[in-house]
Amino acid sequence: MGGTVDGHGRLRVGPARAGAGERGREARPQASGVTRTRRWRALGQRGATVWFTGLPGAGKSTIAAGVEDRLVLAGQSAFLLDGDDLRRGLNGDLGFEPTARRENVRRTAHVASLLAESGSIALVSLVSPYAADRRAAAALHRAEELPFVEVFVDASLALCERRDPKGLYARARAGQLADLTGVGAPYEPPRHPDLVLGQGVKTADRDVEQVLALLTARGLTAGGPADAYAPEAISSS
Repeated sequence: MGGTVDGHGRLRVGPARAGAGERGREARPQASGVTRTRRWRALGQRGATVWFTGLPGAGKSTIAAGVEDRLVLAGQSAFLLDGDDLRRGLNGDLGFEPTARRENVRRTAHVASLLAESGSIALVSLVSPYAADRRAAAALHRAEELPFVEVFVDASLALCERRDPKGLYARARAGQLADLTGVGAPYEPPRHPDLVLGQGVKTADRDVEQVLALLTARGLTAGGPADAYAPEAISSS
């Protein structure tokens, strides 16, 4: 099920409930009196979305939370959109079949784009196993001319199973949990992510450093060089 770009340059993707398409076509963007340029200049930063994808237990949320903490401590607006948190609210009505996963990504991408538009760094931690869904999320941001950074946390299935912080793999192997990504459902790794983490013996802190360095290189941090985000620099400021 593909996506289409409407007359306002916004990408529409994923399934729709009966009647939702007609109502959606009636909706019109509400113009703000504050332009993006004016907003971002006032904030002293650019909005963007950083999308962390990988197997359950790969460390996505740990790394994203570390990035959020360092950005906020450095005086920059950032907000973590964690998949588990979203499934307790916004996406609580969705299951784990492919169409529901697609809708999970679609909704999350729209929320992230709104945060990015506001000038914040949206840090999305979501398994998002299907490449087409992640491409749709990136396309939505391109249509809005918002930066989108895809980060692949490439921890192996064996490592994720050893960690198993929520006991999901144990339940899946015991036949108590169907459709767990990596066991009962597929995961399609990104072919060309902006950054690959989770390999080798690097710690979560080192992974956080790499994300911050990439954001700084792309002009998405408000505080200058990457070493300005080091813990020592923050604690002494």
